[in-house]
Amino acid sequence: MTINEKFSKIIDELYSGNKRAFANSIGVAPTVIENIVGKRQGNPSFDVLQKTISANANINSEWLLSDRGEMLKANEESNVIVREFKLKTDDMRRSDRVPLYNIEAVAGVVAIFDDLHKQKPTDYLTIPNLPKCDGAVHVTGDSMYPLLKSGDIIAYKVINNKENIFWGEMYLLSIDFDGDTYITVKYVQKSDKEGYVKLVSQNQYHQDKEVPLDSIKFAALVKASIRINSMG
Repeated sequence: MTINEKFSKIIDELYSGNKRAFANSIGVAPTVIENIVGKRQGNPSFDVLQKTISANANINSEWLLSDRGEMLKANEESNVIVREFKLKTDDMRRSDRVPLYNIEAVAGVVAIFDDLHKQKPTDYLTIPNLPKCDGAVHVTGDSMYPLLKSGDIIAYKVINNKENIFWGEMYLLSIDFDGDTYITVKYVQKSDKEGYVKLVSQNQYHQDKEVPLDSIKFAALVKASIRINSMG
């Protein structure tokens, strides 16, 4: 199997064929990936190989680099897929315990954001080389499918100032709408309407929505996702 075919396999099996999502997860431009798996079939640089291995902890580097073993690392308990969504400014650590919260148990993500240190996590996650995260929650709904499925876990970093939003990145949001609070995961993009932002889904069947920036009460940058495909 050529290195180009391996990248196609990674994208097909771990990212449901979404080349842009894969590019975002390893922090390169989509054109870089298109040049590897598209008609051009150029060889990936060492930097792209390194970022692919770093951002996908379950990929077997020996398979990718030298054809030894299977694509995914063996795990006796489960097949766990970890995707990391990194920024160049991330402070990388060898490992960090990330508290996992139950949104329903704490009456919504608003309560989590309001007073993190008073909430009792249901568990903790430890992921090598994960950027600093404030917590993790389970995803519900299908608006970010196929990148995220209902039941996946996302790890997040709270944004204290909405002026510091990184446009185009994925966020866990708490939004006030007609007196009700909605929790959602969306890409946040600039809007042509002053004072508004555009919320964009990964799922093509979900329409983009523009909301007032002031309606977003809390925002957290999604730093990683975890998917457990099987147990036992």
